[in-house]
Amino acid sequence: MVPSPFALLLALGVAATALAEPLRFIDCGSVDGSIQEVNVSPCPTQPCLLHKGTSYSINVTFASKIESQGSKARVYGEMLHVDIPFPIPEPDGCKSGIQCPIQKGHSYSYLNKLPVKSEYPSIKLIVKWELVDDQDQMLFCWKIPVQITS
Repeated sequence: MVPSPFALLLALGVAATALAEPLRFIDCGSVDGSIQEVNVSPCPTQPCLLHKGTSYSINVTFASKIESQGSKARVYGEMLHVDIPFPIPEPDGCKSGIQCPIQKGHSYSYLNKLPVKSEYPSIKLIVKWELVDDQDQMLFCWKIPVQITS
């Protein structure tokens, strides 16, 4: 018997959900929004082991406390309390799962990718992810410990 496409999609969805456990994170200054959940997939344990040459899925569920026409993500690797900018493929939040304009009181699922380049050093650090509104205020800011590995 050949499984139906629906059954395959359902099985993949269950598998993806199993890999995307909500993470323990530190809120580092969410002002204009409140984080409900942060998922990094795959990251079954913390600190997240980030393998070089791999891309990780980021999903942040948050509620907005303000209205904003747009949003922009900024990502950093924090080492010794110094923020080092970390490039991501799509910094525009409105192209990352958020329906813009952002409305006060609505919940949103922000979706993005975290690429880990092969040339990154093998090191422990903190990933700091910010999403700012039109006024450069934090819709959300979270931190998690990671370890970049081969």
